[in-house]
Amino acid sequence: MNFYQLADCHKALADKTRLRILALLKEEDLCVGELVEILKMSQPAVSQHVRKLKNAKLVKERRQGQWVYYSLDGKEYPFLDAFLQTLPDQSGEIERLKAEGKKGICN
Repeated sequence: MNFYQLADCHKALADKTRLRILALLKEEDLCVGELVEILKMSQPAVSQHVRKLKNAKLVKERRQGQWVYYSLDGKEYPFLDAFLQTLPDQSGEIERLKAEGKKGICN
């Protein structure tokens, strides 16, 4: 890891929406559609935030059919696990999505 990579990581972490996305992905893998429902933001806005996290190597994608699911990555950052533990619990948001029947909308 060099200073440029570390700076990119910190830039990506310096946004409350991206922090919230990381907290959600800490709970489970999600697609952009599910993130849109939880965050109440437009799909392009959510995609832009996810792209920045992906470029910083904090999240990775997995294709399943026509859908793309995102999960935590960050293996290049030894401090990330400890950092993620400081994020607020978002499990209630995932449960709300399930209760509304919107979990799995990308299937």
